[in-house]
Amino acid sequence: MPAFAQRIYDMEGSAKIIRALFGAMGDPSIISLGGGAPASDALPVEAVREICADVLTRDKRGVEALQYGSVLGVPDLRQAVADILLKPKGLHADLDELIIVNGGLETMNLLCQVYIDPGDVILVESPTFVHCVEIFEMFQAKCVGVECDDHGMVLEDVERKIKELHPKFVYIIPTFQNPTGKTFPLERRKKLAELGSQYDVIILEDDPYRELRYSGEDIAPIKCFDKTGHTVYANSFSKIFSPGSRLGFCYASKEIVARLFDAKTATNSHTSNFGQVVCAEFFNRGLYPEHLKKMREIHRERRDAMMEHLAKYMPDGTKWVHPDGGLFTWVELPGGIDTTALLPEANAAGIHYIAGAGFYVQRGMGSNAMRVSFGNVTPEKIDIAVQRLAALVKSKL
Repeated sequence: MPAFAQRIYDMEGSAKIIRALFGAMGDPSIISLGGGAPASDALPVEAVREICADVLTRDKRGVEALQYGSVLGVPDLRQAVADILLKPKGLHADLDELIIVNGGLETMNLLCQVYIDPGDVILVESPTFVHCVEIFEMFQAKCVGVECDDHGMVLEDVERKIKELHPKFVYIIPTFQNPTGKTFPLERRKKLAELGSQYDVIILEDDPYRELRYSGEDIAPIKCFDKTGHTVYANSFSKIFSPGSRLGFCYASKEIVARLFDAKTATNSHTSNFGQVVCAEFFNRGLYPEHLKKMREIHRERRDAMMEHLAKYMPDGTKWVHPDGGLFTWVELPGGIDTTALLPEANAAGIHYIAGAGFYVQRGMGSNAMRVSFGNVTPEKIDIAVQRLAALVKSKL
């Protein structure tokens, strides 16, 4: 058997975490607080069925859906992105500044193809989204963690490391961050965009949870403050339409999108027209506002249940983030409990979470923390899972 490429070994640590995550999500005997899926109850099954039955005919959009299509994406889906998802946030995108991709993660993959050479540095939050670390490591980039406080990246440390390490990207999830649920403040967003322009660094803004806000005031994206094209805005339809559709989009300067176009043709030619046509019709028919309202109501109830039961059951000294939106909270346990070592016992008790250490690119951090998701867990199961988790934690104190 020939040797695997070195990149496979470079990404081995993060890949192991992702394998465990998907394995637990498919186990019906475990209440998984680990996955990042939205509520199954919120998926627009009936609407999608009606759209498919209506448009998948030869005299409507059937041929378009089943034929090859544009590398940039179906035009009316890009128009919906521009008009419905971006313009209300203060972003004014031309259609040739948008590309539809295979889920939010493909933007990271394509950007790495365009920009990253082995050994290049990418600055990331501490902690950060392990799935993107897996992608960055696959391209043999060196991920360096940036100091974070209760509000996210500490910009003095960002600037110091930009000067010292000359990174290609600063990767950030500014709104309801994965894994912590924290939100990056407005003034820091403005300053980070300025740092990208000042030091010729790409600010990679990953914003898939933005629409799932349950409390607090909306905050403009970092991209709003980009004056030089250095901020790349990545988003996804997974949380607001369907994760199974594997649709996302990227908004960037025309120069960057032209390079993403080339990387995309070399990767998969274009994103599935079938999914794009269905999604475009979903927005074109005015179904999104009511759907989003339903999504927020369902997930707000689950967020509130998680906050209530953490306060009710967890032992003194436990800390957690109260997120204004998204799908996650970040729990820190007292007594020096190692959440990685605790996980097999948690699985045996019928619950799963993601241990915190895996979200840090620096070793030795987050050993007492865990990412806990409430997205695809009913309030009743949240109650059961947190009770079990709390009993297990208390047994170790």
